Amino acid sequence: MDHIGVMVNGRRHPLQGVSAHSTALDWLRGIGLTGCKEGCAEGECGACAVLLAMPDDHGGTRWTAVNACLVPVAALDGQEVVTAEGLGSPEAPHPVQARLAEAGGSQCGYCTPGFACSMAGEFYRAGRAAGDAAEPQPADAEDTVDGRADAHHGPNGFDLHALSGNLCRCTGYRPIRDAAYALGEPEAGDPLADRRSRPAPDVVATRLDGPDGRFVRPASLDEALGLMRDEPDAMVVAGTTDWGVDVNLRGRRAPLSIAIERLPELRTLDLGDAGIEIGAALALSEVERRLDGAVPLLAELFPRFASPLIRNRATIGGNLGTASPIGDTAPALLALEARVVLVSAAGEREVDLADYFTGYRETVRRPDELIRAVRIPLPLAGIFAFHKVAKRRFDDISSVAVGLALDLDDGVIAGARIGLGGVAATPIRARATEAVLVGRPWTLETARDAASVLGTEGTPMSDHRASAEYRSLMLGTALLKLHRSTPLTPEGVPA
Repeated sequence: MDHIGVMVNGRRHPLQGVSAHSTALDWLRGIGLTGCKEGCAEGECGACAVLLAMPDDHGGTRWTAVNACLVPVAALDGQEVVTAEGLGSPEAPHPVQARLAEAGGSQCGYCTPGFACSMAGEFYRAGRAAGDAAEPQPADAEDTVDGRADAHHGPNGFDLHALSGNLCRCTGYRPIRDAAYALGEPEAGDPLADRRSRPAPDVVATRLDGPDGRFVRPASLDEALGLMRDEPDAMVVAGTTDWGVDVNLRGRRAPLSIAIERLPELRTLDLGDAGIEIGAALALSEVERRLDGAVPLLAELFPRFASPLIRNRATIGGNLGTASPIGDTAPALLALEARVVLVSAAGEREVDLADYFTGYRETVRRPDELIRAVRIPLPLAGIFAFHKVAKRRFDDISSVAVGLALDLDDGVIAGARIGLGGVAATPIRARATEAVLVGRPWTLETARDAASVLGTEGTPMSDHRASAEYRSLMLGTALLKLHRSTPLTPEGVPA
């Protein structure tokens, strides 16, 4: 273990005396970097945020904010991390830290280091100052910023959603927003800005043996598949945004953790004439950036999936692999008629996502198989939407999620695919509703008839997030919202 280590704030620290399940947060605090805090231990509050040097799409480095409470520190072997202490000092604060102090955004200070790291990630985003941000969202008149009808982006191009995974505990968000919108461009000679032009650290094969288990980052996909074949009790981890919660809050341990999120074979993204293949180990933020709107239904999903801190680590393969009935990617992918590519040491096979889930957190995937990729057939439906019902608009778990995709032929519904989450033991296709839609004109009457059926799909239950009655009601409104948002020609036919 003396040969593995992490570069933190420009200094290499060996990983000595750590266990296979030690989080980056606990390790950082153990070496005296106590700026990052544990607030929730499940990636919701952002108090533990740090910056990780990740590859960008052009051979350079992207400073990426992640939740240190969920990342096994062994997964950072050979990587570069910057904490709030590495941004600046009391004598020479970083621009982000200085603006927070000037605007009164530090408040009690507990969550401020996490805010500073997330804010720094957006501060260093390539193209940010030039206004290269996500599509602005409409806002009420009182929410305009300097006359711009967009409450989510500042005049300096700062995307306020970069902070949506950081929860403030004190006096409010206005001072924090003011600090973010006061940021200029990085100055010449800024070391973190200059670092972006050089490649991110290479991924290194890692082996850590501890008293509570082993952590292995295989050098190849073949090695990973061999380990899975030989050790069926191993836990395969990628972004660890789900497994990390089990480790922190439920005390779960695995005899062997196999890290696969940086295997090249699982990080491909191919846009072909017949379909799109998305590598299972690409982080959702990477998928969103690289698709660049090529799959509009997924473009609607991504901003509603947890927070940027989570999306910077979470993967499509992990979301489908956990088989949670409230995983947000499944309803959208079901509406897209996606197929799952499973791979083992014995070879590959392809499964329709609608046939993939077999029970609560159970699938057809064997213990020796990995999800290698997800395939989406083309062409895509012309009418689509992703609806998510949750107690918060962002950074929350779904009570109900609905993916909708309709094909029209001269105003008549030629095909309908509806994926549902949160209403059964597994994500499901709303087959009965689809049957009602196909062959009928896309009119308000059709939408109402189908909505009455959609409200009866699945077996919704009552829990602390929503009642069964509320879930059924929200299902029924999804189609009505879709119809209301469908552009119509002057003749009343969908455009």
